[in-house]
Amino acid sequence: MTEQTDVFVTGGGPAGLAAAIAARKKGFRVVVADGAQWPIEKACGEGLMPDTVAALRDLGVSLGACDGQVMRGVRFVGRASEVKALFPTECAIGMRRVALHSRMVEHAARCGVEMLWSTPVAGISQNGVTLAVGRHGEGSFVSARWIVGADGIGSRVRLWAGLDAAAARQDYRYAVRRHYRMRPWSDLLEVHWGDRAQAYVTPVGGDEICVVTITGDRGAKAVELASEFPKLARRVAGADLTSTERGAITMMQKLRHVQRGNVALIGDASGSVDAITGEGLSLGFRQAMALAEAIERGDLGRYEAVHRRLARRPALMGRLMLALDGRPNLRERALRAMSRDARVFARLLAVHIGAKSEAHLAAIGAMLGWQLLGA
Repeated sequence: MTEQTDVFVTGGGPAGLAAAIAARKKGFRVVVADGAQWPIEKACGEGLMPDTVAALRDLGVSLGACDGQVMRGVRFVGRASEVKALFPTECAIGMRRVALHSRMVEHAARCGVEMLWSTPVAGISQNGVTLAVGRHGEGSFVSARWIVGADGIGSRVRLWAGLDAAAARQDYRYAVRRHYRMRPWSDLLEVHWGDRAQAYVTPVGGDEICVVTITGDRGAKAVELASEFPKLARRVAGADLTSTERGAITMMQKLRHVQRGNVALIGDASGSVDAITGEGLSLGFRQAMALAEAIERGDLGRYEAVHRRLARRPALMGRLMLALDGRPNLRERALRAMSRDARVFARLLAVHIGAKSEAHLAAIGAMLGWQLLGA
């Protein structure tokens, strides 16, 4: 095991691996440590939006149709109305999270990243990282010039670096993921809107779909499809479950600072966007490239500025989408209005994936306002 490295990444999920790959491409020695064994599983919608696919390609990880199921656009489904739009650029890809993780691990290994699985990090200091490998928690020390915290929403690196107290938290929402053995009925990512929850349907293979329900109702973390999404429940009725039901929490979280000294945070450890956006992975991958650039320049302040800019669009779109959550009457009117003029939803989708800037939202809002008058 290496006793000294340039960059030490705590957390071997997609964001951590992206940070490692990006730093390695700059010529740095990189070590990644994670307490889990790979491939790492996580409850998520498993849909890689076009900007996520593009970010992976920039990291050197190219995905194709053989890696999952191609998705051409997005459909919003309400109680009485629905609207759809195609992606304006390339398509999205639906694929199992473990498959994505395996592809990234393989690429990181080819790049020369050293990976320490089943190796928890016990602490950090100005000079490096202590690994918990002993029976009583004592472990070896790895000297590192730069330390990257990619250890998720409950980041211990964030706490150790003194950045946790600056976090501005919002209410948690609860997500539950299931896989069904059945042929996808659409090549679109579907978002079904209920009174208390949303359901995301992602085709992840030729004979498998992923369904994730998300709710902010603390009394109903596991959403009953039959009561909240009767149309969807009828679709999947009789299909075999192909995975164990898995839950997770999601929330909007913003930090005042994502770096201190020689420590930088990335991915959910650096603040998160609600899963309703589908932009968490893309955001983490773009952060990784910005962080590698800042490390090369020896200026983590530069990374913090870029991090703030990268988070602006996903956070804005997340707030807009969450504004519809819990407001069924407004939501149905909006869906009905957008179905009358499909250009509105198409332009919103373009902004959402970064194909158009947020500056277009004012014009889109005006178009939607006119349609709402007649909805």
